[in-house]
Amino acid sequence: MLSPITWLFCLIVFSLYVKNEKLSKKLRIWSLVVLYLCCNSFIVDELFRAYEPVTPDYEVTNQKFDGAIILGGIGDIDLRLQKINFGASADRLFQILPLLHKGQIKRIVFTGGSGKIEFPEKKEAFYVKKYLNQIGVPDSQIVIESESRNTYENAIFTKKIMDSLKLKGNYLLVTSAYHMPRSMAIFKKAGYTHIYPCITNKKSGIRRFTFDHLFIPNSDALFGFQLITHEWFGYFIYKLNGYA
Repeated sequence: MLSPITWLFCLIVFSLYVKNEKLSKKLRIWSLVVLYLCCNSFIVDELFRAYEPVTPDYEVTNQKFDGAIILGGIGDIDLRLQKINFGASADRLFQILPLLHKGQIKRIVFTGGSGKIEFPEKKEAFYVKKYLNQIGVPDSQIVIESESRNTYENAIFTKKIMDSLKLKGNYLLVTSAYHMPRSMAIFKKAGYTHIYPCITNKKSGIRRFTFDHLFIPNSDALFGFQLITHEWFGYFIYKLNGYA
C-alpha cells in the first residue's frame, strides 16, 4: 500500500467507475500529476537530502572504535552455491572493511537473520561470516547475530550477545543513510549508550539543476520515492509501538 504504483492504480480504477465524467477526468489528471511528482528526480533527491543525516568520514580520521555494528539486508542468499549475492546495501559492509584493515575498529558485529517467511534457513549473518573468513578476517574479529528479522530485533538480539560476551566500548552503527534516523532511535531506545552513526550508500547526491534532473520523469526516482515513504512509515510505526 506504500507503493506509488498502488496509489496510481487505485486512482485510475476509481476514475473508470465514477459516473460523473467531470470527476473522472480530474482523477485521471491527478493520476498523471502524482506519477510525475513521484518520478521527478529533483524532488525525490531533495526528500532524501532533508532526511539523510551527515556523519564524519571515519576513513580520513584517526578515531578508533571497539567495533562496528553492521545491519543486515545487504544481499540475497544463493542456497545452491551456498553464498551471499551482494546488493546495493552491501556498501554497509564494504565501507567498514578498510577501517578493520587499518585497525580503526577491532571487530565487526554483523546482525541479520532471515527476513523471508518462505526461506527461514537464509540466515544472512552465517553467509557474511563465511565471506569474511574467505577474505582473511579471523573469527576473533567477527561476532554474528543470526535470528533477527527487522531493525528492532537487530538491536535487541545483538545487545544480548554483546552483553553475554562483555563487549563494551565505542561502536559505530553502520547502515544506509536513509535508514539511519530510525536505526539510531531504535538502538538508543534498546539501551546502547556509546554508538556513533556511520552512514553508507547515501541516496542524495550533489544538488543538480540540469534539465533532465529537474523535469524529465525517471523510473529510478519512482523507486527512490517508494523507498523513502516506506522508511517514514516504518519510523512512524516503530514510534507508535515504543521501539524508537
